[in-house]
Amino acid sequence: MASQLRLLGTPTSIAFLILSFFQGSVCGITFTFTNRCGDTVWPGLLSGSGTPPLESTGFALSPGQSRSLYAPQGWSGRFWGRSGCDFDSSGKGSCSTGDCGSGEVECRGAGASPPATLAEFTLDGAGGKDFYDVSLVDGYNLPMLVQAAAPDCPDTGCLNDLNERCPDELRADDGRACRSACEAFGSPEYCCNGAYGNPDTCHPSQYSQLFKSACPKSYSYAYDDATSTFTCNHTDYTITFCPKSTPFSGKSNKNSSRRPSHEQLEDEVWLASLKASDAGAMKATPWLASVALQFALTVAVVVMLVGVDHPLFSLL
Repeated sequence: MASQLRLLGTPTSIAFLILSFFQGSVCGITFTFTNRCGDTVWPGLLSGSGTPPLESTGFALSPGQSRSLYAPQGWSGRFWGRSGCDFDSSGKGSCSTGDCGSGEVECRGAGASPPATLAEFTLDGAGGKDFYDVSLVDGYNLPMLVQAAAPDCPDTGCLNDLNERCPDELRADDGRACRSACEAFGSPEYCCNGAYGNPDTCHPSQYSQLFKSACPKSYSYAYDDATSTFTCNHTDYTITFCPKSTPFSGKSNKNSSRRPSHEQLEDEVWLASLKASDAGAMKATPWLASVALQFALTVAVVVMLVGVDHPLFSLL
């Protein structure tokens, strides 16, 4: 044990420990959640099997508010927004849409109850790339935009309010959400199971095509991979709820981006403007989080070295 402590206290091992901690911090990425809706949104977070939970599994975001969370290398999971929530002072309650059934603000390993718009991520997947998508396979409740910090990586999401064009037979929660055809009817041809459990037999339905026409970059049914999954080389991400809204009660803002009226141009032109306007905030927040994490890890190393009574500290 004494020899291990002496080894821990050598200058070389000190440098190795600090560099190892710093390397670990930069291997992960930062997710920043932003609420541009007119009402509070409660993001829910679920880590995939075999990956650790993040710092939080659910929290509140007031209109205009943002929050960042760090994810380690190799993390996978999904995010969604809960709406119409009612939580008491102790954090107990439930949500009208996207509820995770935990009875709390924190979802604690529970997923979203359909219908819910989902953002799905796999970090450091095949070829070392991040894979990400926005899925409407489980239905829709809130507009969502996913932006990668790297400028050459595509945005994805569902900007349009599908609740406004949702067919009556798919409407849920008094028009605050839109169910998938699978949830509404349970038929194998809509759920892509049974005899329809492969891409050769399961094809887009009239309902999935409605979702796809409104949100062409989002998953509309189970085998919609070709136009709905995106990759990027290890970067930070921002998830924005209600990206086309301003969270300040409809008052016009002369500095806000003007959106073109032509619907086919709107996604590409206005998204580019939005990405440019948010670039500074997207870069600053992850950098500050990284610096804070590195400082905390350095302090931890110093405290550990003090504990072994290294001669270096007798000079302080």
